[in-house]
Amino acid sequence: MAKHKILVVDDEESLCEILQFNLEVEGYDVDVAYSAEQALEMHPERYSLILLDVMMGEMSGFRMARILKENPETARVPVIFCTAKDSEDDTVAGLNLGADDYIAKPFSIREVLARVRSVLRRTASAEPEHETIVFEGLEMDLKRKVCTLDGSELALTKKEFEILALLLAHRGVIFSREEILHRIWSDEVIVLDRTIDVNITRLRRKIGPYGKHIVTRLGYGYGFEE
Repeated sequence: MAKHKILVVDDEESLCEILQFNLEVEGYDVDVAYSAEQALEMHPERYSLILLDVMMGEMSGFRMARILKENPETARVPVIFCTAKDSEDDTVAGLNLGADDYIAKPFSIREVLARVRSVLRRTASAEPEHETIVFEGLEMDLKRKVCTLDGSELALTKKEFEILALLLAHRGVIFSREEILHRIWSDEVIVLDRTIDVNITRLRRKIGPYGKHIVTRLGYGYGFEE
């Protein structure tokens, strides 16, 4: 099996070296970038996961993550923020950008390795039951991880893609927030309820006329109805 490729992006060179060394000891193939601009030139779509600092030079990690999530080629590359900005607002901002996890500095290497394993495990275990899901002009290729609207590819984040696949594959079923958390997020990751609501809101907007089919049942949860 090919090694997972990880990109570490941080303007602290010594921290990059520490993370690179420890991740490589764990068996990962690791590259480093010392700025968001440099990272964006390294074909980020090639990576299994990106460890991304928030406060860097001219372009922040938040800005880089937004660029990644707006590009269909990189929208589903998992991102873990590693940052000293650890207020609740900062955490929510990072998760709302589509990040898969958020680690506050100072952190232990053991914690980073555990979070990386968790995100990669969720990515690897997301094997679809069917290869495609189609609803009128909305089509999801679960093998290629591509969603199209009337033939045009949508820039969905990994979480948005997985939520839509879950709802589309079980049309008419209402999933509680707890069920969505269990299926889409690992139990090892703390996720705020409002993060699910924000993902649903973004998803409705991105799928255009089909957004109205994602329904809310107050007190119960969300579903996709024809």
